[in-house]
Amino acid sequence: MVEIKRVTKETDIFVKLDIKGTGKYRIDTGIGFFDHMLQSLAKHAYFDLEIECKGDLHVDFHHSVEDVGIVLGEAFNKAVFPLKNKERFGDAVVVMDEAAVECSLDLSNRPFLLYEVDIEGKIGEFDCELFEEFFRAFVYNAKITTHIVKKRGKNRHHIAEAAFKSLAVALRRALKESDKASIPSTKGVL
Repeated sequence: MVEIKRVTKETDIFVKLDIKGTGKYRIDTGIGFFDHMLQSLAKHAYFDLEIECKGDLHVDFHHSVEDVGIVLGEAFNKAVFPLKNKERFGDAVVVMDEAAVECSLDLSNRPFLLYEVDIEGKIGEFDCELFEEFFRAFVYNAKITTHIVKKRGKNRHHIAEAAFKSLAVALRRALKESDKASIPSTKGVL
């Protein structure tokens, strides 16, 4: 279990993460749709997750979304590395009605994000461009290589939720216990 508190002039964030959980969550960022996405992430990754964010929502949602990604990524990194007895690679395609989003990842300790999810406009009050900001902040602070690609879809809600759920399932698969004592790497270290 990892706990991180981060305070800036724009946000005050607390994250508690247990990657060996059951999918329980308590999330309050003040941004309803974002909370829904983070709940989906926790539920489908089987993470126990608490997030509390007080942000400058009177400005917009950007600082809160990006900073939650930063802190959650830092917590994930602390919980996972050094990597031991894990599958390391994970992937998933999640469908929601007409939408399908694929996530492939490597718990590499090397950050990289390929994000090919063309989703524009708003879902309620939430700017869809902020999804990429969250994923980038999470991936770079978690230090994992992640590809998130929309295969098809029209409904913004379905596309966004499929993206979060595909990340969750890919993380769950990559974190699966391995019967091998060594790290699956030709380098011997990540």
